[in-house]
Amino acid sequence: MNKTTDTILYLDGVSVSFDGFRAINNLSLVLNKGEMRAIIGPNGAGKTTMMDIITGKTRPDMGEVYFDGTHDLTRYDEADIAVLGIGRKFQKPTVFESHTVEDNIALSLKGPRVVLSTLFNRRSAEEASRIDAILATIRLEERRNELAFNLSHGQKQWLEIGMLLAQDPKLLLVDEPVAGMTDAETEETVRLLKDIARHHSVIVVEHDMHFVRELGVKVTCLHEGSVLSEGSLDRVSEDPRVIEVYLGR
Repeated sequence: MNKTTDTILYLDGVSVSFDGFRAINNLSLVLNKGEMRAIIGPNGAGKTTMMDIITGKTRPDMGEVYFDGTHDLTRYDEADIAVLGIGRKFQKPTVFESHTVEDNIALSLKGPRVVLSTLFNRRSAEEASRIDAILATIRLEERRNELAFNLSHGQKQWLEIGMLLAQDPKLLLVDEPVAGMTDAETEETVRLLKDIARHHSVIVVEHDMHFVRELGVKVTCLHEGSVLSEGSLDRVSEDPRVIEVYLGR
């Protein structure tokens, strides 16, 4: 089944309940290939559950979830969905702190690898150039030989994004990437995500409205498990319903 060839993600009529509570309620969302989208909304709006459904952690009770036109995500488990090309970055960074920045990327590279040869720098020219490109993208070229433990909170967030990129996903799901960052790191993260979005589709879940404005992308506001408003940030933030349930607090 082909849910239009130019969409990377297609959700239609998706619902899921936990113990009688409907966390996702008739949710429909379409993300085009190469698009970056910001998802906003109050706590409990269903943002995390939506990402759980996309990544196979939670199976919906009803509705369609298609990836890259043909893959029915409700039929795959988490590991298979990762292989299909969906990468997820959680809010709290999880990096290998006792390894160098470069080794963190090397250990995450897509494809068959032996961990020992990865750690002892027996890398093909192709792997080495891939690592170089990722380190440049995530602004950590100068820190490549340092232990990840020594990075700032913001730099650890970038490293984890780099570890996702090493798996070459078609779609990245990024959860609150600038939480706890300095203003300078936040500004750099805007540029970093825009760089990534040139070659990948990206969904960013975020509470920081200044950051969302800087991204300059289409915004979807969720409330009670469904789409409340969608469009430019200006349009969404002027929507009386959005002001009432989210921005007006």
